[in-house]
Amino acid sequence: MAKMVEIFGEELERIIRNALKEDLGVHGDITMDAIFSAPKRIKGFIRCEDRGILAGVKVAAKVFEIVDESTTLKAKFKDGDTIKEKGVIAELEGDVSKVLAAERVALNFLQHLSGIATLTSEFVKRARPHGVDIYDTRKTTPGLRLVEKYAVVVGGGCNHRMGLYDTVLIKDNHIAGAGGIKRAIELVKISLPQAKIEVETENLSQVQEALETGADIIMLDNMDIEIIREAVEIIGKRAVLEASGGINLNNVEEVAKTGIDRISVGAITQASTPLNISIELVSD
Repeated sequence: MAKMVEIFGEELERIIRNALKEDLGVHGDITMDAIFSAPKRIKGFIRCEDRGILAGVKVAAKVFEIVDESTTLKAKFKDGDTIKEKGVIAELEGDVSKVLAAERVALNFLQHLSGIATLTSEFVKRARPHGVDIYDTRKTTPGLRLVEKYAVVVGGGCNHRMGLYDTVLIKDNHIAGAGGIKRAIELVKISLPQAKIEVETENLSQVQEALETGADIIMLDNMDIEIIREAVEIIGKRAVLEASGGINLNNVEEVAKTGIDRISVGAITQASTPLNISIELVSD
């Protein structure tokens, strides 16, 4: 599982600066520049209109800080808190032009990450009572993987792998290219003898082959409930079993009850609904 503190460094700043550059371009906020020719101090509130799990408060605060260090954000809630009713989640104060320059980028992060955390928490509620953890996947928004996976952790989920560089996962195309699961595993063990090896399988025959060749983690890809149960019986505790593919809020608990060890769900980062969060400014 990822450590939340890891995102608050140079990589996060790079992500935020790219988002600001996308919004402000080289000319900045031309509407604001046309209306205000002099600095004007203003206060505001960040409001959440939905129920859910808050994520991205520190990310939003960093957006305002990068735009103007004199802008202050006083949060009434922290990442991971459950928002149970509509209301103010933070107070803002700063120069109106700087606040509005940061507004949309800050809200985009806050809404999107809170949506991911909220959806993740719903999957976790259904799976964890059965001793099963929910994992994310690499199905993330290009350029935003770090913060999206952070939001998964805030919602109670676990991070699978950050990228192709940190974990061995032998998938169908690797298997096809190598000429079979056994050969693919053998080649990995030659090059990376200390690595834990996960193998994606599509049927029980592949499950048996992966087990016999020494896979540490076996992913059951798009298998129905009865086949998953059979795989659990075959493997026992000789490898970690992961279910993936076609899993949603309607069937995740049924999958969790099979005796599987963990479930990976691309939807938590791909199909979450952003929370309705807005900024309301008021003049002094």
